[in-house]
Amino acid sequence: MKLVASPTSPFARKIRIQLAEKNISFEWHQSIPWEADTDVGDYNPLGKVPALVADDGAIWFDSPVIVEFIETLSSSCRLVPEAPLAAAKVRQYEALCDGTCEAAIAVFLERKRESEQQNANWISRQEGKLASGLKAMSEQLGDQEWFYGESMTIADISAVCFLDWYSFRFNELDWQTRYPNLLKLCQRISARESFTTTKPE
Repeated sequence: MKLVASPTSPFARKIRIQLAEKNISFEWHQSIPWEADTDVGDYNPLGKVPALVADDGAIWFDSPVIVEFIETLSSSCRLVPEAPLAAAKVRQYEALCDGTCEAAIAVFLERKRESEQQNANWISRQEGKLASGLKAMSEQLGDQEWFYGESMTIADISAVCFLDWYSFRFNELDWQTRYPNLLKLCQRISARESFTTTKPE
């Protein structure tokens, strides 16, 4: 099995953590979408990472679909509940975290353009999504230890992958002060080996 990804992608990190938690080995294939020599398009026609090449040659993308596929490979350390309604709730929390992350990435990439080429309205819309997404994440977590149930799920992994990436790239909203419950979630699970070995640098 081969994971096609870039080392700082929060979505790829989510998959790396899932594989580590399930003790599933894989080959790492680094490909950075915005570099001229990228081969991401050979694995995902949308040119995005991550993509996963299964042992039978089937290619899976993007990260929520890969999560679903990996859950079929091993029943140990389930990160998506088996019960359909519970699974739907966890996947909705995952979608919230991923969508908030996508808004932050959109701002980051737009700001890499020359200042005269940047679209201020576009940035403002994405910043609005980012702010409302963070607020909703905090509200959904509340005073619980986990987004859902009594143990870590893919929702918690998605949240920490986003928050670590956001802190790594830029942290204008000071989420640690505004949303201490999200900070506690990060602190509680970031010491796990699957997180320490995949943290963006």
